[in-house]
Amino acid sequence: MPRLPTPVTLSPVRSQPRALRRRRRRESATAWAFVSPSVLVIIGLSVVPVLWSLLLSFRADDLVTPSRWVGLDNYDALVQDPHFHEAVRNTLLYTLLYVPLSIVAGLALALALNREIRFVGLYRTLFFVPFVVSATAQGVLFSFVLDPEFGVANSVLHHLGISPQGFLTDPSQALYVLIIISLWSGTGLCTVIYLAALQDVPKELIEAARLDGAEHRHVLRHVTLPVVTPVTVFLLLWQTIQALQVFDLVYVTTKGGPLGSTTVIVYFIWEQAFKNFTAGYGAAAAYVLALALLVPAVVLRLVRAGRERHTRKEAAAS
Repeated sequence: MPRLPTPVTLSPVRSQPRALRRRRRRESATAWAFVSPSVLVIIGLSVVPVLWSLLLSFRADDLVTPSRWVGLDNYDALVQDPHFHEAVRNTLLYTLLYVPLSIVAGLALALALNREIRFVGLYRTLFFVPFVVSATAQGVLFSFVLDPEFGVANSVLHHLGISPQGFLTDPSQALYVLIIISLWSGTGLCTVIYLAALQDVPKELIEAARLDGAEHRHVLRHVTLPVVTPVTVFLLLWQTIQALQVFDLVYVTTKGGPLGSTTVIVYFIWEQAFKNFTAGYGAAAAYVLALALLVPAVVLRLVRAGRERHTRKEAAAS
């Protein structure tokens, strides 16, 4: 009996990868179809302005007439500008006072609220509410409260027998008053984050330390604080970035005054770009600020790398 010819068929080993590749291409095309509008928005509203402002920082531009290339002249002018130096000093002073005070106050409040007391939920909410209030609303509120002539603060001081204060109108007080206002609102975030971290501290460690005779301050120093160290590093970075970018509160309350005592870097950038119409000069100042903001990010990265190396060494040693 003659043998039937073997039918010609495609090898499943070869056809399967092709079908898989086609399916993956279709899935990728579908995914990009959904993602592309967001990508275009991000590129149009973040990447393009960043590149355009970098190019602008090397040009003399008043946003009206055609610009011209000036190279590094804008950056050289910043080095010699006393107003920019004053803005840098004010920003650094604001940051050096606001950041540690907000973190310490947040930790203290978190320790006080991490207890089983009556109405603790209400207290936590009350301390967090100021953080939710916008900086504009805070500025308007405290402008009325701290008004030298009709404000509530001077009225209270008068009843206490203390002479009236200038507050936001006094060059020697204005920046410190802004720091206090920022602490009133910014401490709430630190408190909430520390509360979450404190509730993750192993109770077994605390109980073991107390059984060994450790006092409350020793438990805080040797058990609690080491556990919440990553949270402290995060808050240090976050609060530093927020402090270096402060603008809304200054704009609403003092507008950089009196006598430039509250002019910070971001307000200086806005003033140069949109008030004095020297957009190239303002863009150069903005990139100086951007480099300053990179510093805490690099420091955090180095700290994390050091901790990872230390952890790997301990794991290898054990």
